[in-house]
Amino acid sequence: MKTRSSAYIFTTLAVATGLLLAGCQQDPQDSPEPESSGPVEVATGLEAPWSIVFVPQEDQDPVPLVSERNSAKILQLAEDGSTADVATIAGVRTGGEGGLLGLAVDPADSESLYVYSTGQDGNRVQRYPLEAESKQLSLGEPVTVIEQIPAAGIHNGGRIDFGPDGKLYVATGDASNGSLAQDEDSLAGKILRLNPDGSVPADNPNPDSPVYSLGHRNVQGLAWDEDGRLFASEFGASDWDELNLIEPGKNYGWPQVEGMPADEDADSTAPLQVWKPAEASPSGVAIVDGNIYIANLRGQSVRTVPLAELTESEVVLSDYGRIRDVVVSPDNKLWVLTNNTDGRGEPAEGDDRIIELDPPVSGD
Repeated sequence: MKTRSSAYIFTTLAVATGLLLAGCQQDPQDSPEPESSGPVEVATGLEAPWSIVFVPQEDQDPVPLVSERNSAKILQLAEDGSTADVATIAGVRTGGEGGLLGLAVDPADSESLYVYSTGQDGNRVQRYPLEAESKQLSLGEPVTVIEQIPAAGIHNGGRIDFGPDGKLYVATGDASNGSLAQDEDSLAGKILRLNPDGSVPADNPNPDSPVYSLGHRNVQGLAWDEDGRLFASEFGASDWDELNLIEPGKNYGWPQVEGMPADEDADSTAPLQVWKPAEASPSGVAIVDGNIYIANLRGQSVRTVPLAELTESEVVLSDYGRIRDVVVSPDNKLWVLTNNTDGRGEPAEGDDRIIELDPPVSGD
């Protein structure tokens, strides 16, 4: 595997080829096609990392932040791959799948960080002012955006992100109680949609409720394509994991339905694709260059689904163990977050790590 000293210096054969051609004054039409670089380590030595987010800066490159589930720490990643503590989130209850989970930055307000974590009274989302001194970020005092989302040792959801409509989307799990996913008055087993201040948007399916979709077991991946369509990954139980196209007010079936609905389950929205849990256990999702990329835990891979053929898929990375998250970096690379130190993996030396790669082309 290749390594580097800076997360932002990415040397490829295309650069060397370009210099050689310039020196020899060759016809550009005779130049060979640039070769894609392989995976590159951005950072190592992370402990049960869960989420990556990039914070825009006025006078420098966006700053990557990483959450660690069990330590409740948010880390700032430097260009040389080293990390520095930004904050330890107070009041986090760790254990099982709970702890410090998703991070998000509002594109319209890059001075605030949104944080999903398990507190003493359930899962919650808090907004923290971002402060900077000598390029080192820190957090101010939090404001609670939403709280008392049912929590348990498993199925806490945890992915948060801002949609192209400027709203905050919150993926929750069923907190190990499948009936809550069908309870419209419960925040569990749902995808929630909020204004950045935590109020309910007037155009939600129910203008008095943050619930955007229901009938979910454990959603841990959210991503939008250029047409504004929302895609979500979902852990199944023993039969099928899912990739869903999320539409407002729709019911995705859990716990009555896992995978493709039968005729008698006509009210359940069918997933786009399903996989056996041993092949998938899907977590983070990213979309770039016409493809959906899905991080898989038990499947120990990154899988791609072409937006043009949503019933097809292909594994494009499978050499790093459990994968928790995949995100698009500011320079359109994929950052892949491993999760071998979460208590269910087999850590290799240097785990956990962030891997950067060019978005693979389907069929490569």
